[in-house]
Amino acid sequence: MKNSDGSSQKQLLLQVAEVQVTYRNKVPFAERPQINRSQDAEQLLRANWSDDMELVEEFNILFLTRSNHVKGFFRLSRGGMTGTVADIRILFATALKGLATALIISHNHPSGSLKPSSQDIELTKKLCAIGKIHEIPVLDHLILAPQTGYYSFADEGML
Repeated sequence: MKNSDGSSQKQLLLQVAEVQVTYRNKVPFAERPQINRSQDAEQLLRANWSDDMELVEEFNILFLTRSNHVKGFFRLSRGGMTGTVADIRILFATALKGLATALIISHNHPSGSLKPSSQDIELTKKLCAIGKIHEIPVLDHLILAPQTGYYSFADEGML
C-alpha cells in the first residue's frame, strides 16, 4: 500500500536482507591441528571431504592462523563430474570474515588425474595475487584424487 506521500514505497525500497557469515570455533586452540607440510593438509582435507570424491568435484579451503593452526574448513562449492566454480569473491569474503591469516585451497579430480589443468594453474595464480593484496597468503593448492594421491602446488614450486 502506498501513502499519499509515497513513504511506504520508499520504506520498502530501503529494506534489504542482512548477510551474515559466522565463525564459531568450539575446539580449544591447543587441540586445533597444525599444518606443517602438504601431507598434513591432505589428511585433514580428506577427513572433511564429502563421501563422493570420485563422483563430484568440490573446492574446499582450510583457514589458518598465523602459526598454521587450522581455524576452519570451508566448502566453497560442489559441481559436477568435470568441474566446479570457485567464486573468488565468496572465498575472500569468507576468509576475511573468518579472520584467516593464511589459506590452503583444494579441489579434487574425480577422474583420478593429479595433473593440474591450465584453468587450475590460472586460478591458483589469481588467488595468490589476491591473497597478497589482502595479506592472506595462499600457502598451497592441493588437487586430491579419489582414494589416495594428491598434487601440491607448493611442493612442485608452482606458487
